[in-house]
Amino acid sequence: MKKMMLVPVLAMMVLGCQEQAERESIAVLKSPDGRLAMEFTIDGSGKPEYSLKYGEETVVRPSGMGFLLRGVMQASKINYGDPITKTDALPERTFTDGFRVIGTDTTSFDEVWEPVWGEESEIRNHYNELAVRLEKETTGELMTVRFRLYDDGLGFRYEFPGMQKLDYFVIKEEMTEFAMSGDHFSWWIPGDYDTQEYEYTESRLSEIPSLFELGVCGNSSQTPFAMNGVQTSFLMKTDSGLYINVHEAALVDYSCMHLMVDPETFVLRTHLTPDAQGWKGYMQTPCNTPWRTVQVTDSAEKMLASRLILNLNEPCAYDDVSWIHPVKYMGVWWEMIAGSGSWSYTDDFPSVKLGETDYASARPNGRHSANNENVRRYIDFAAANGFDAVLVEGWNIGWEDWSGKLKDYVFDFTTPYPDFDIKALNEYAHSKGIRLIMHHETSSSVRNYERHMEKAYSLMEEYGYDAVKSGYVGDIIPRGEHHYGQWMVNHYLYAVTEAARHHIMVNAHEAVRPTGLCRTYPNLIGNESARGTEYQAFGGTTPKHVTILPFTRLNGGPMDFTPGIFEMDLSTFTGNTSRVNATIANQLGLYVTMYSPLQMAADLPQHYEKFMDAFRFIRDVAVDWSESRYLDAEPGDYVVIARKAKGTGQWFLGGVTDENRRIFDVRLDFLEPGRTYEATIYRDAPDADCYSNPQAYDIFTETVTASDTISVTAVPGGGFAVSFREI
Repeated sequence: MKKMMLVPVLAMMVLGCQEQAERESIAVLKSPDGRLAMEFTIDGSGKPEYSLKYGEETVVRPSGMGFLLRGVMQASKINYGDPITKTDALPERTFTDGFRVIGTDTTSFDEVWEPVWGEESEIRNHYNELAVRLEKETTGELMTVRFRLYDDGLGFRYEFPGMQKLDYFVIKEEMTEFAMSGDHFSWWIPGDYDTQEYEYTESRLSEIPSLFELGVCGNSSQTPFAMNGVQTSFLMKTDSGLYINVHEAALVDYSCMHLMVDPETFVLRTHLTPDAQGWKGYMQTPCNTPWRTVQVTDSAEKMLASRLILNLNEPCAYDDVSWIHPVKYMGVWWEMIAGSGSWSYTDDFPSVKLGETDYASARPNGRHSANNENVRRYIDFAAANGFDAVLVEGWNIGWEDWSGKLKDYVFDFTTPYPDFDIKALNEYAHSKGIRLIMHHETSSSVRNYERHMEKAYSLMEEYGYDAVKSGYVGDIIPRGEHHYGQWMVNHYLYAVTEAARHHIMVNAHEAVRPTGLCRTYPNLIGNESARGTEYQAFGGTTPKHVTILPFTRLNGGPMDFTPGIFEMDLSTFTGNTSRVNATIANQLGLYVTMYSPLQMAADLPQHYEKFMDAFRFIRDVAVDWSESRYLDAEPGDYVVIARKAKGTGQWFLGGVTDENRRIFDVRLDFLEPGRTYEATIYRDAPDADCYSNPQAYDIFTETVTASDTISVTAVPGGGFAVSFREI
């Protein structure tokens, strides 16, 4: 393999030397600690490029920037009320060269800001900034490229000022490049315009295929399809031990970015999600793109600690955030996912449009989970164990054909099934100190959802619901749009801001992956946007998956992963033959390693009742943190994290491993020195195994101090969890 790769590497070195002679260096920007250096250059053809180094090591070779444009519309040529003709538009053209530099500005910024919720109570936002102002020489059009360099990476975006010759334009493709310095090892999922629900493939850049083969990455489709690059957050590791992560921040009014990988030159090229006509973005100046990000650290633990994505987002948009709060919840959900219950009230297919079907006279199927008795059972168990809320799915009419022929008409989000008494159940929950979480499955009939959104949110406000789980399963209506295109990106944010008017928090499933917008809109309290626990009921997920997600999916914001499954053999309570590939100790560890301010205990109450000693950790563990320590990690292998609860100051420790048995020797120097603690340790039993004996665990206590080390063995698919109580 090394001999095969020698030729392209040498070719890149020679080409780089030739090109370097033709480039004019405009500016060099260094990170606050001086380790990272970004250089902006422009060549003889007016092509802007950037490069990035970590010390003496090249991270990004000189890489191109800019756009291919469909054409531009000049506002001065438009007679409002008259049809726009082709003569009003400039032809399709490049926006990647022919620039001259008309000015540069530099500045530094250093602040400490407090997130409403998070992995720590304070985040430092410290960067040096360079803004390069460019003019297209042939047209006089203006563009600024703004760079921000942090100690843990680089962010840059394109900005277009208003009141200039470039008023409106349509993007055919963004041409941003990330030219890697070698054939790095990588963790990736295929470029898909509508889902991130894949397992990760581990390979060299040169091994990433251009065609997605059936069965790779856990794809459940029945036919192969052309792979549109890889999705971000895209993690790589160099042979020298640097960790590099390419992603984007502040995705607003723009299409989601994928990366096309050149297996010979190792250049990553931006590929935006298209709309129904194949165009990538509709822009009106003044405007800017999301930030393109390159995080660089010399350890896996530092990559987990990076807050670059959050820092590149705008500060909180709300004056009052008192209504936003972390949530630990249970839900009427897993029994339907596993197959023992049903979202629908009847198996009779409604033959007429929504609103004309008489559900009161329909024959109940006897499996409808969102019924009064079952919901009360969840409320009782949640209240008895100190939870905040209970999610109820399948409460509203329309599930009989929610993704089929009547898709344009299903779900009004205000009408419950006959066996769900919304008023009585809400009053019962409040009497127990529990709030109900509303569920809005849109079936991707987005216009239908937007038509009903105000009434739906008003109903929630009336009954005291303060959180909603929304879903976007299926093809987007209007047809031809994609989940990750500009049109849907705008919808997701619209839903969040409209919910804020009603003091409602949003947990969006099947939405676009997070890019740090939860800093600006902290009522965006959770997202799915990845392969979560539900896939354990759809054939299973490999144990390594949960050791990769903290580096990739969680880079842009928390995930509603829905951990806490204790009954691994689904056939014991349903006809489903799937098994959960994890031990109970692993599921406990996830409450620390998979950060979310919205944490679910996903299993059924009757399953927890068999293991109440282990369930104690789920009861005790916090969901909001003042401090996090990333102790030991390697993507695809293991993750060990300690976190300090906000308010109480109590420490919790968690770890998970892949399919390999590992011994973790964890230093407890994160504890307060000079104090003594009782550590309650939840670990895999010696004979435990995620495949054959997943429910075997041990619980014991030790007296420890900050100078101690605890040794814990995790079995394949296993893990551990520890709670510390100061004595």
